This record gives sequence, C-alpha cells and structure tokens, in this order.
Amino acid sequence: MGDDRHKARLPVMLSPGEGRIYRTPTMRAVFKADGEETANRYSVSEWWLQPGSDGPGAHSHEANDEIFWVIEGTPSLLVGDEWIDAPAGSCIVIPAGITHDFANRTNALAGLFNVFIPGGFEPQMPAIVKWFEENR
Repeated sequence: MGDDRHKARLPVMLSPGEGRIYRTPTMRAVFKADGEETANRYSVSEWWLQPGSDGPGAHSHEANDEIFWVIEGTPSLLVGDEWIDAPAGSCIVIPAGITHDFANRTNALAGLFNVFIPGGFEPQMPAIVKWFEENR
C-alpha cells in the first residue's frame, strides 16, 4: 500500500496568520495545507497583494484546477482573455488549461483564498520567490 492517498491524515487547525509564508516584493503567500497534510490531493493557501501590484503573470496549469475566493479588497483577475474586478466574497473557479492571472489595481490590500487541485504546488514556491527577486 504505497499509495499516499490512503494514508491516515490528521486535521489541520491554524489560527489567523499561521502557515508557511513565502514573500515576494509585492505578494505574500501563506500555505495552510499541502503535500503531507493533504496527500497532495489539494493545496490551500492565501495570496496577499500589496496595493498597485501585479501578480504572477498570465499562466495556465495543464493538470490543475484552481478556486479563488476573494477574502479582502477588490483584486483584478484574468480568466481566459477577460480581466474582471472581483470584490470580497467573489468566487472564481478556473479549470485546468485556462490562462489566468491576478493583480491588485487598487490602493488597498487584496487577499485571495486559493485551492489548487490536485495539490503539490508548494514545492514550487522557493523558485517562484527567487524568480521575483531576480526579475521584478
């Protein structure tokens, strides 16, 4: 039974602000659960964008769906070829293969709750942070 999907998992309980934090010059990602906590079934994170900042750039994931729930502010999200302004409470579901991005074009902090399906995204974060440090 080497299949990680069938391992017993424990509940994850975090207080506000807790998690594994990755900082770029304009964004902060806080991973709440990924990898071992979810048997790579999904990844749960928060993404915080400083006022007047760009996100990661337009991209797509060929094998991963994403769900974004706006928890603060009004970020702009690119979904396919359309930018939308999404106020707090908005939910955006992006199927695999769809180009997407996010940015904060306002003067206030913006926060997004993200679920990445399947998981295993967090190991990419050190390379993403390094790229932002070298290119932005």
